[in-house]
Amino acid sequence: MRVTYQREEFANVRDEIMPLCERHWEEVAYDKETLKLNPSWDMYEKIDAAGLLNVFTLRNGDILAGYLFITVMPHLHYREHLFASSDILYIDQEYRKGHTAAKLLRFAEKEIKHLGVSIMAVSTRVQKPLDKLFVRLGYKNTERVYAKNLRQQNG
Repeated sequence: MRVTYQREEFANVRDEIMPLCERHWEEVAYDKETLKLNPSWDMYEKIDAAGLLNVFTLRNGDILAGYLFITVMPHLHYREHLFASSDILYIDQEYRKGHTAAKLLRFAEKEIKHLGVSIMAVSTRVQKPLDKLFVRLGYKNTERVYAKNLRQQNG
């Protein structure tokens, strides 16, 4: 198995990404009863058209085996800095051996650094934490995110 890492155009991966998205959702989705998988592809297209979306993939030949979507934009609080923020990171289980995720992240870091990015922020799901990987790659835990389902609230 020889895998490759590359940057790809969103339009070129959109149609083949859904099976991986479904496996990703099954593994890590929060509140599956409420939050059914239904990507807003039109919003991704708009973000991509604005030049803000960066798509990195892991392939075994023609087979899409993983992805990392990153948005890059000026930070609202630090206007002189470009920040990169991970949207989704997933590697199919069959390809998680070795340092595949680390290699995909390092590849993306190298690519977006050329854009002038100062800070890259990554996130992980509580159900499937990647903390050890991120710390090993030099990331620092800088904030926590909490979610609450407001549709289930009375009053």
